[in-house]
Amino acid sequence: MIDSSTSLDDAGVAIAAARAGADVVREMYGRRLSRIDKGGGDFATAADVAAEKTILDVIRAARPDDALLGEESGRQGTADAARLWMVDPLCGTLNYAAGTMLVAVNVALRDGAAAVADPFGKEVFFTDGETAWARRDGFDTRLAPTPAGRLVDVNLDPPFPNAPGFRAVNLLAHPGFVDRFKPRVGSTTLALAWVAAGKRAAYVTDGGDLSGSVHFAAGIAVCRAAGCVVTGIDGAPLGRDGRGLVVAADLETHWQLMSMIRSRG
Repeated sequence: MIDSSTSLDDAGVAIAAARAGADVVREMYGRRLSRIDKGGGDFATAADVAAEKTILDVIRAARPDDALLGEESGRQGTADAARLWMVDPLCGTLNYAAGTMLVAVNVALRDGAAAVADPFGKEVFFTDGETAWARRDGFDTRLAPTPAGRLVDVNLDPPFPNAPGFRAVNLLAHPGFVDRFKPRVGSTTLALAWVAAGKRAAYVTDGGDLSGSVHFAAGIAVCRAAGCVVTGIDGAPLGRDGRGLVVAADLETHWQLMSMIRSRG
């Protein structure tokens, strides 16, 4: 729990909540955890549930009048609340359950502040809605996207709502893609924060409208505030009719990816 939580601004609340969830994820790592089946091979662990509870407790203490949307617990609070916090307590559950430390904790206020915590890198990427920063060991560094590393994360997790018109796996086989970029497949939205931080040149995933998803909202907010190019796989702005997600460090990288997506599908 955080002290004097009501005195924090929204970015401070997002950071505190994400860090609290990350502490739980880190503490429970490596244990034999019970699983909650979600169908289709998907599941949550006891760590997902415990981290979400901790995150929601932090937000409630700081913003008792706001609504909450948790991946595991659903929506809470008054239906007419003007403000909504979206929480993904452990993005990369399959990685985590398999003993892989590649996960993220996502907390976002709709159309506002957001934070993405790396529990094992002990780093928090955050935005106040206007600028984006990384906090490590008590120091904040302004995020600076760059395509220099040429690493591009491509999410291959189902579902694939835009197939056969778009298949992420086809992008990996595109000759232009392997000539210009170095593909990575990590299956966690931590990769979105990495684009904002200059650790990745881009991120691509299939999907529908992801702007209001608990999985993607925090990463998208951080990327936008950092100055990344953010669109759907059709190049259109994100929104109700959105199709997937392409986040690039700069316009040139985005243009190259869009030309490959459109030429190959």
